[in-house]
Amino acid sequence: MSDMPKSFPHPLYEKYVLKPFYDDAKTYYYEPMLAANKAHTVMLYESGIITQENASALLSALKQVEADGLDKLSYQSGVEDLFFAIERRLIELVGPAYGGNLQLARSRNDLGYALTRLALRPLILESQQYLLAFRRTLLAFAREHLETLMPGYTHTQPAQPSTMAHYIAGVLSFLQRDAARFQFAYDTNNQSPLGAAALTGTGFPINRQTSADLLGFDAIMASSYDSIGSSDNLTDVGNALTSLGVNMSRVVHDMLFWATQESGAVRIHDSFIQISSIMPQKRNPVVLEHLRARISRMMAQAQGIALQCHSIPFGDTQDIEDEIFPLIFGGLHTSHDVLDLYEAVVSSLHVNVEHLRERAMAGFTTVTELADTLVREANLPFRQAHSIVSGMVTYALENKIDPADLNVDILKQVAQDKIGQSVELSEAVLQQAIDPVAFVAKRVVYGGVAPSATAEVLDEIEAQLQRDEAQMSSMLDKLSQSDAQLKTKVDEIIS
Repeated sequence: MSDMPKSFPHPLYEKYVLKPFYDDAKTYYYEPMLAANKAHTVMLYESGIITQENASALLSALKQVEADGLDKLSYQSGVEDLFFAIERRLIELVGPAYGGNLQLARSRNDLGYALTRLALRPLILESQQYLLAFRRTLLAFAREHLETLMPGYTHTQPAQPSTMAHYIAGVLSFLQRDAARFQFAYDTNNQSPLGAAALTGTGFPINRQTSADLLGFDAIMASSYDSIGSSDNLTDVGNALTSLGVNMSRVVHDMLFWATQESGAVRIHDSFIQISSIMPQKRNPVVLEHLRARISRMMAQAQGIALQCHSIPFGDTQDIEDEIFPLIFGGLHTSHDVLDLYEAVVSSLHVNVEHLRERAMAGFTTVTELADTLVREANLPFRQAHSIVSGMVTYALENKIDPADLNVDILKQVAQDKIGQSVELSEAVLQQAIDPVAFVAKRVVYGGVAPSATAEVLDEIEAQLQRDEAQMSSMLDKLSQSDAQLKTKVDEIIS
């Protein structure tokens, strides 16, 4: 025990905790802390808690700290965190009588949770903006390929003819819901805990609405206990990242298959291709592998958020303060990388249209329509029609007959074997039934694969995208207005 240091901090605690978290705070908390300190000072003055002279001195000193920048706030042993470093500097500038009043009616608890929300806010907005850009690019891509036939897959096997636009409309649909999840996370975070102080509120006659308005918060957290103890604002971010990751990983999986020579569906742009060091013919679409890995990283960070928030006391605790920075801020930064990179890949993607058209017929993908046609034209129960068409496929495979070469003679022969009677169908009707273009064109039901039906869905997706873009513009305008309002009030008090 004789080797133990005599005072705070222990060198290892300083090495592994204080210094790294101080650097994180400088990255994520510096600007929010300056803004929160200014807003709190304005509120204290307008509530009659401090004098105009005190408020002016504090605000002038905060402007000086801002002008000096982070270089003047390097880590000092014994100064626990950035909050104390700034408070210490303010007291140096204006003296303890004025500088010591900044923390009236406030704790590091409600301030810290407010700073987390303020720091998360621009990063969530950035994720939403990248997602908006990606959705806009995908929408344009889908409109280009309304009539691009391709095989649709179930259980990894060719199932029915589809179109590239129909596939992308599905992707856009879940991305629309992911956008709503990010908006929910933003709304949960954009509530002010300021005024909760340590836990129970304060005896000073503060105006919590003033602080919230000056910082651009949409609402005040009603419960002071909830204000310093809740963590669902963090897990809501993790939930949005998890859903986005799960959804996007499935698209990456499909694209990696599409980019293989065996599939030949798409060609990744050369700017995203790496070559082999030994095999001259290789075109490695490694950008998709990097996307898959980054998505996995993002999901790991998101799951880490939930794990770190679970089974901790409902109250102020380091688990959901400094310790969660690498997970939650890292997860949002990773989402920016994934969405930005993926948007670039899609915007430069080449689709092998003619090859996909040929593949749309392969594997007998149109014979569902042939069974439906037997119901409509030959008045057969569907189960009998299904049995006959299944027998036709088996016959064709055994005799190496291509799907396009199915004919009425095969139909009659198999029908006789399966149900003991001949089935009459014209050759023209049969050929139309197994034509992939006709298959797609017939499915005009709302949400169907027909170009007109898909275009209707894309129109609705675009309308929602426009609403989301307008909401983004409104949110950014509100934050800009609150910044301007805070600056005006600060200048008025100083002058």
